[in-house]
Amino acid sequence: MLWNGAWTMDIAQLKTLIHVAELGSVSRAADRLNIAQPALSRQIRLLEKELGVYLFERHGRGMEITEVGRDVVEHAARIMVEMDAIRVLANSGASSLRGTVMLGTTPTVAEIVTVPLVRRIREAHPQLGVRFSSAFSGHLLDWLQRGELELAVSYDPAPLRSLKVVPVMMEELLFVHAGETRRPVSDPMPFAQLANEPLILPSPRHGLRAIVEECARRAGITLRAHVEADSFGAQIALVRSGFGATVLPLAPIYSLVRSKELHAVPLTDPTPSRKLVIAYPADRPVSAAARFVGETFIDIAGDLVERGVWTGHMLAPRKARP
Repeated sequence: MLWNGAWTMDIAQLKTLIHVAELGSVSRAADRLNIAQPALSRQIRLLEKELGVYLFERHGRGMEITEVGRDVVEHAARIMVEMDAIRVLANSGASSLRGTVMLGTTPTVAEIVTVPLVRRIREAHPQLGVRFSSAFSGHLLDWLQRGELELAVSYDPAPLRSLKVVPVMMEELLFVHAGETRRPVSDPMPFAQLANEPLILPSPRHGLRAIVEECARRAGITLRAHVEADSFGAQIALVRSGFGATVLPLAPIYSLVRSKELHAVPLTDPTPSRKLVIAYPADRPVSAAARFVGETFIDIAGDLVERGVWTGHMLAPRKARP
């Protein structure tokens, strides 16, 4: 922005700064933001000129943030938070929401909350729609940063300045099988016993596989993955057909456990668990409708935890705001 012959920083420059610092590359930031690379480079140069310091060191491998650049990014992130708080205050009087919220969830979460979430939205705001996308956490966060989603329900992402993360719950994972029960279902099973089980697990690129392998390392065992399947539906079909057992949260298979088609046994020493969060963009406005969907998801999760349908414990209070 040009004002009285002098360049003054603006929100677009701060947003560009956050993404370039996060990715270490103008070209990758341009791809994420869908903005021409020369335009982003110019924004960084103008911001450096305005501040009178270099924010990045340029080299053949990309751009490395300087020490003063890191301090500026900290302030830029706080500015984004304050701007969002102003928008929340301005929209707090809205009584009826409309439009379509673009929500991303992991496949297991989609199995749990799609129906109750749509039901709650219809009851509270009949003119508000939701568009679901389901994928691994990494894909969801990439789509969120690119502006293709308004919020994403994900598992414990790395801290990024471009995201605002609300912890929802710690989800416990259970040993799931279709064979005869060998103990009362409520009795925990030592994780080390999985060494003797033919397992159906997701591939190593899947976050759940990393959690299970880390628990195996801590228990001093090696797991036998007889079949690898990243599809939740495929895992369940294989377990029900007797090809092996798996490790999953209770909620998406709750009805099958109640009907005794599957058995779910708590694991201990260690107990596999993962943090479920809601991620919002930190560098652009979050609509009142997206906030409502996020708050409603937290309410549903809390209700399922209280009823024992979703094993774990809540981290977010009801009606939590990002």
